[in-house]
Amino acid sequence: MSPQFDILGLGCTAVDELLFVSAYPPADGKARVQRRERHCGGLTAAALIAAARLEGRCAFAGVLGEDEQSRFVLECLKREKVHITHVVRRPHARPIQSTVVVDERRKTRAIFFDTHNVRGADPIAPAEEVIRSTRVLLVDTFGIEGMIRAAGIARAAGIPVVADFESSDLPGFAKLLGLVDHLILSAGFACKLTGAKHPGEAAGALWTKSRQAVIVTCGAKGCYYLAARDETPKSMPAFKIKALNTTGCGDVFHGAYALALARNLELSDRIRFASAAAACKATQHDGQEGFPTSRMVNNLIEQPKP
Repeated sequence: MSPQFDILGLGCTAVDELLFVSAYPPADGKARVQRRERHCGGLTAAALIAAARLEGRCAFAGVLGEDEQSRFVLECLKREKVHITHVVRRPHARPIQSTVVVDERRKTRAIFFDTHNVRGADPIAPAEEVIRSTRVLLVDTFGIEGMIRAAGIARAAGIPVVADFESSDLPGFAKLLGLVDHLILSAGFACKLTGAKHPGEAAGALWTKSRQAVIVTCGAKGCYYLAARDETPKSMPAFKIKALNTTGCGDVFHGAYALALARNLELSDRIRFASAAAACKATQHDGQEGFPTSRMVNNLIEQPKP
């Protein structure tokens, strides 16, 4: 039987309140808010939305509650055509609450977040057959016990596991890290995790024989990657674009890479597709509204090199 989904995500969701300012204020300073936006964010949710915009069949099966913020997340996911049939509902659970201040002059952002009562993956749900119904499993560190369970089921079924990690201080992280065969980390976190001084060195340090790919992203500088057939990490430059808003670029990269993996693209093509998707996002003023379509990404990929 063919898999029901391209990507299944079990991790964190967030309600992101975006505040756009001309410049981030100094300590004790003030800044006029130019506009506000409210989005469904979070590592897993945003990546699923990005992949769904790229015509992927995506599903979320993490934990949410019955509060207004949980309902907002579910409404957003449904509107973006992310399937929510297998969402786990638990009393008092809720998404992350985030305030994101976007500095439009420097094209940077500051994120303030509250993770109280955030569950992520459930320790016993969804059912094993739901996890086996996807081509790719997307994991983060929220609900790490449930993530380890789901990743173990996926790997045993031959389903690739793509990870988006930002911290390593949770019990069980090492075990979860060992179950991931497609590891995508930012250069800052990869170097912190390994003690490496260079992202290429970090990619090499993160490689194990159980992995299929390690990718260390470096924003506008591109990325370094390593696969089973590579003796040393390779680099891929980023697309040359004029960045207007980088909020969500990492989420878009993860979602686009997972979708390209579900479509059986070769590693270099996966990375190029994900890089183009992130670059397209960066060219848009809007936050999540600027997540690209397949047409936008393909048009950028097909542009002749200067």
